[in-house]
Amino acid sequence: MLDHAFGELRLNRVEVFCATDNVKSRAIPERLGFKQEDVIRQAEWLTDHYVDHAVYSILAEEWRARRAK
Repeated sequence: MLDHAFGELRLNRVEVFCATDNVKSRAIPERLGFKQEDVIRQAEWLTDHYVDHAVYSILAEEWRARRAK
C-alpha cells in the first residue's frame, strides 16, 4: 500500500492514527518505519469513553531509503 501511495499516487507523506492503548495497531506503523509525532488527547469516542490517538507518519524519502536497504 505504501509503494502505491508514494509511487502511483505520488504522495509525500502518509499518516496513521491509532488509539494509544491499542498495542497491536501501534506495532504496524512502528514495524514499517513510521515515526511517532504526537498524541492527540481524547481524539475519539469509543463505546463509552474517549481514547487518545498516537499520530505516526512517514515521508516518501524515508520510505524509499528504507526500501533500498
